[in-house]
Amino acid sequence: MITGIKQKATVGKNGKIELPTTEFPEGTIVEVIVLVDQETVEDETTYLLKSESNKKHLLKAIKNVAQGNLIYVDLDEYEKSSI
Repeated sequence: MITGIKQKATVGKNGKIELPTTEFPEGTIVEVIVLVDQETVEDETTYLLKSESNKKHLLKAIKNVAQGNLIYVDLDEYEKSSI
């Protein structure tokens, strides 16, 4: 028989996750599935802005796009030419 519990936890130092429960005696073998709350996941832009060097590259790229400094690549044509 499979018994399940559902608890929220916060990832601690060095990725440690603690689930305080008295439902299972010490030594019980359990299988753990981790589901990440999407509200706590950073988007890629937020992640990149944390590093100063990444931030500079990203802001430069945004400026280039705003100025129309783009290179268009037709992936279908590129694929045909590389065969």
